[in-house]
Amino acid sequence: MAYADHSQGSSRTISIVIVALIHAVLGYAFVTGLGMKYVKKAAEQLNVIDVKEEPPPPDEEPPPPPPDQPVEPPPVVAPPPIVQTPVQAPPVQTVRTPPPVFNPVPVAAPPPPAPPPPPPVAATRAAPRSNPGSWLSDADYPSRAQREERSGTAGFRLEIGPDGRVTSCNITSSTGHSDLDEATCRLLPKRARFKPAVGSDGQPMADTYNGRITWRLPE
Repeated sequence: MAYADHSQGSSRTISIVIVALIHAVLGYAFVTGLGMKYVKKAAEQLNVIDVKEEPPPPDEEPPPPPPDQPVEPPPVVAPPPIVQTPVQAPPVQTVRTPPPVFNPVPVAAPPPPAPPPPPPVAATRAAPRSNPGSWLSDADYPSRAQREERSGTAGFRLEIGPDGRVTSCNITSSTGHSDLDEATCRLLPKRARFKPAVGSDGQPMADTYNGRITWRLPE
């Protein structure tokens, strides 16, 4: 029973292989035949044109360079001539009578101004009418200087007019205290009286008087 099954299987296998080979041969033949048929048909329908490439033309040789030609220098152009117009000289006029000759006359400089006359010299100097020590008193002592016990000597110069009155007072040397100096020149023009100076012509004239006064604390 087992042997019979083995024989049948082998025969079936061989039959299948044979059938497959037959189909393969037929398929190859069919495909090959149809392909050759269509290839031939397509080849007949195509017009094949052989194109031959023409050989390139030979290289042309460049033309020879032109021969060297000498370079001519540019022409020299002369500048236009300078035309000078003649200048006519001014006409000369002759004068029969010569013009008058001007001789400048030097003008004399004005004389210098005369110097001012010298101040008149006093024949008699101005003199006090009273004792200069009486011109100031203890009551004239500045109160602040008295409280602070300050004292000193003042030098003064008085300007005296022709009438013998004092016109101005100047301190020539200070006491060292401004209030004492101020009191000196404030009181002297009021208190001092002078005999006027007399000039060489016998007329009264202005003069000056220099003096000193000492401020002492009252006892």
